[in-house]
Amino acid sequence: MDLEKRAIAGDEQALLELLTRHEETLYRTAFAYLKNEHDAIEAVQELTYRALKKIHSVKEPAYIATWLVRIIINICLDVKKKQEKFIYNHDVEIASTDQQPFEMADIIASLPTEQQELIYLKYFQDMKNADIAQFKQIPEGTVKSRLHTTLKRLRVLIEKEEL
Repeated sequence: MDLEKRAIAGDEQALLELLTRHEETLYRTAFAYLKNEHDAIEAVQELTYRALKKIHSVKEPAYIATWLVRIIINICLDVKKKQEKFIYNHDVEIASTDQQPFEMADIIASLPTEQQELIYLKYFQDMKNADIAQFKQIPEGTVKSRLHTTLKRLRVLIEKEEL
């Protein structure tokens, strides 16, 4: 906890040590969203910059890891929005699943952003429902019902891919 307090107080070395400690989790989160090593590395670099600028705004040292994950998710969502602006809608015929096996990441990517985030937090970050509720600042019951709805939708999408 001392390291977190030093980082919040402006000790850049303490912040860099915290970033190193959480680097793998942050990179995995970025890679899960962006599906590209180069973009994931850039997202982590952007995280470092943003964390250095805003570390003083963290109110509770115990939640620095959660704060960092929130920043990396926001960065990834920004990157995805920028990428979508450059994609043109042409009449492209999508290959059927008989020719190409479906990938779970592609199916998850077809979900709305909020549902994607729930899946990543629950199953890629191994967060408990209570932690997700605190992270998203919503009741735990809401997390449970949204996860239930998301998993139901995911099952439907998987079944469509398997046909």
